Amino acid sequence: MGDRRFEQLLTPGGRIFHETHYAPLLRMQGSAREIAFDIVCADGSRLPVLVNAILKRDEHGEAVAVRAAIFDATERREYERELLRARDAAEAAAARARELAATLQASLIPPDPPTIEGLDVAAGYRPAGLGDEVGGDFYDVFATGPNDWAVVLGDVCGKGAGAATVTALARYTVRAAAARSRRPRTVLGLLNDALIRQGSERFCTVVYARFRLGERTRITVGSGGHWLPLLVGADGAIREIGRTGTVLGVVDDPRLDDSTVELAAGEAVVFFTDGVVEARRGIDLFGHERLQSLLATMAGRSASDVTTAVVDAALEFQEGLPVDDIAVVVVRVPPPE
Repeated sequence: MGDRRFEQLLTPGGRIFHETHYAPLLRMQGSAREIAFDIVCADGSRLPVLVNAILKRDEHGEAVAVRAAIFDATERREYERELLRARDAAEAAAARARELAATLQASLIPPDPPTIEGLDVAAGYRPAGLGDEVGGDFYDVFATGPNDWAVVLGDVCGKGAGAATVTALARYTVRAAAARSRRPRTVLGLLNDALIRQGSERFCTVVYARFRLGERTRITVGSGGHWLPLLVGADGAIREIGRTGTVLGVVDDPRLDDSTVELAAGEAVVFFTDGVVEARRGIDLFGHERLQSLLATMAGRSASDVTTAVVDAALEFQEGLPVDDIAVVVVRVPPPE
């Protein structure tokens, strides 16, 4: 190169890379391929290049020359930059989608259940996957009169904006219907009518429960195709409450029933979506029996403890990445102090 060495044509960063990587690679392997540098041109501009080089040695193995081929990499460098820009844009779009999904989901699910004198209430929710898509699970806890409270939990088929539309319709229709009737089967029937009128192809399963507080606490449960809530006795005994009716939004006249039981002090009622029992590890499901076994060990624990245990167990079963949304509501009658 006349009176200049190759490294003198490089930028300061390129000279450092030359000494720490390029030159040692040549000495060890005798060649280097597609090494990226920026060469400083006579006018001070920089030219991106790729360098292929071979180290020539004499008969004694001593290095005598380096033969290099230098290729203009301007277009390749711009292509790489475009790929990086596209990747950054995709990551930013995914982050915005996750934020939008979280915001929309938060509008459909209350952040914390209300404080109810005479009941211990807790709820938990975990979206499917990375949480970047709006799910179909929802729940609500609200007053319907003095010492009269409602709990609704449901699952709309599918995900995304379409499911969110039906989820919003279901949640607010239930509240409106509860103002007209205290009977769970009537509330669910009115919700079914609203879904049919909307004409959506998305159906949903919903369980609705009415809690009446007084000297004795009573719960009346109606289910529109949803998993029945589990009653956890103070002694750890587990049993279902209610009868499973017809999925909502499919037929004009669904079969819906009400079932009423009294709750004793220390007993808890656990509502859950299929994200719990259908949590999957390979071909193995978390299952109803595994859930009941877990709840039997939680007898006497607070509603918050039971909720956390169920959500954590379902997540751990599928290694922290749920395939479906998980929603859990626990209502417990605390023992007298």
